[in-house]
Amino acid sequence: MCGIVGLFLKDKRLEPELGGMLSDMLVTMTERGPDSAGIAVYAAEGANRVKLTLRSAKPEVEFGHLEKRLNERSVFGAEMVRRDTHAVLRMAPSAEKEIRRLVAAEMPETSILSAGDAIEIYKEVGSPGRVAERFGLARMKGTHGVGHTRMATESAVTTLGAHPFSTGADQCLVHNGSLSNHNRLRQRLRTDGQHFATENDSEVAAAYLSARMNEGRNLGEALDDGLSELDGFYTFVVGTRTGFGVLRDPIACKPAVMAETPQYVAFGSEYRALDVLPGIAKARLWEPEPATVYFWEH
Repeated sequence: MCGIVGLFLKDKRLEPELGGMLSDMLVTMTERGPDSAGIAVYAAEGANRVKLTLRSAKPEVEFGHLEKRLNERSVFGAEMVRRDTHAVLRMAPSAEKEIRRLVAAEMPETSILSAGDAIEIYKEVGSPGRVAERFGLARMKGTHGVGHTRMATESAVTTLGAHPFSTGADQCLVHNGSLSNHNRLRQRLRTDGQHFATENDSEVAAAYLSARMNEGRNLGEALDDGLSELDGFYTFVVGTRTGFGVLRDPIACKPAVMAETPQYVAFGSEYRALDVLPGIAKARLWEPEPATVYFWEH
């Protein structure tokens, strides 16, 4: 009963409005997921810069400590922007490994939610409208993004259990449904070097796609591989640095609708998530077919 939204912009003139459009879409899915919500926004940095998105249970204490440590180590060249319980660190790629060590060693209440050239992830427990407001989603710019409203059915309502899940650089996944073989897949993926922060089945799906892309597959190919290895009921919306993909399981019991115009491609669990978009009256609308990969790239 979760709600998913996704938006992939073709028209660069809409990039300043991405956050506002995503925010409106996300709020329409409140009834499908009032427990927690999250969004991933893609906005590429300039050359030779990467981003880490952090979330802390004690942001005043730990982000304050991090600011102090970054000032002491100015060689990192890192900049931090705080948004409520989250912070985005921008840095040279050469500094990422050392900053990860610093966070792991000195900030026990802080998790790294995402890493990459473009991705930022924000998620918290609470209603979608409240979560969007806390992080200023409506003011964010970008090229594409996905959002999720969660109604927990198999695991606790926690921030780390909220979607999106990111298990690779500039990769994320949101999911409506449940996987029946996630425990077996988790063990196999751990052996292959994937790491997990939760016991959530959706994180396993994200890690599976990351593992396939690490082997050289693109997003569309990795989603196609998943049809033979991911058992259960699911609708996935997945993001990469340049791409946006959708996949439903072969039975396709979870609702989904898509729209395409010359300006954008959009996804919603229900049409009302799309009805808030400009130009929707003239959009091509369709229901994604079962076991069919839909994939767009900039």
